[in-house]
Amino acid sequence: MNLTPLRVGITPTHRCSYLPDQYEQLIVLVDENYCTVSGYESLLQAGFRRSGNDIYRPHCTQCSACHSLRIDAAEFEPSRSHRRVLNKNQDISWQLSDTDKPAYYALYERYITQRHADGSMYPPSHSQYAQFLLSQWLPPLFIEFYHADKLVGVAVTDVLAESLSAMYTFYDPEYESRSLGTYAILTQLQLTLRMGRTYLYLGYQVDNCRKMNYKASYLPHERLENKVWKKYGITTV
Repeated sequence: MNLTPLRVGITPTHRCSYLPDQYEQLIVLVDENYCTVSGYESLLQAGFRRSGNDIYRPHCTQCSACHSLRIDAAEFEPSRSHRRVLNKNQDISWQLSDTDKPAYYALYERYITQRHADGSMYPPSHSQYAQFLLSQWLPPLFIEFYHADKLVGVAVTDVLAESLSAMYTFYDPEYESRSLGTYAILTQLQLTLRMGRTYLYLGYQVDNCRKMNYKASYLPHERLENKVWKKYGITTV
């Protein structure tokens, strides 16, 4: 995790999108030398994250609630609730694509409009979708989920030399009861093993944010705390 000095910028302070009583500030990388598969993987190990072409990390002086979380796919043990999700979705098939398709945005637009109209990504637009998920220096892999012949979900995933990074999952709101977000992570863990990688990165765990703390249910997992990856738990539920 030792990095050569990075050239970075710092965003203005603004209201936190995870904890409403906090303010957030981000370090944003301005060093294009790290905008490569190997460079980004080293930054993932140090707590950074990709959004579009940009690489960033929280830098909040009054708060340290955001912890990068990753799962060693070979050690992961699905809980009873995870197994229920797998059983519930036995009729869902999935396939891989390395090409962004018009059907993805149509699904994304419905998902954001119906599920996250109170969030920072509303209202959705083609430019917002592209600036958030797509990258010129690291084209993502798209995991397509189908119910019969109907596209019902997409998991946008970065593929690196030693790991996968779950960027974002969106799905048909009519399938909310299927827990497709959970199913997507379980699928990404399977894919991590299938592709011979070690870790699946899930982004930031925020314990006090209901929309973000679901990641803690995948056990065992590792969190980056004070620059050290600390392992948490065994599956008990």
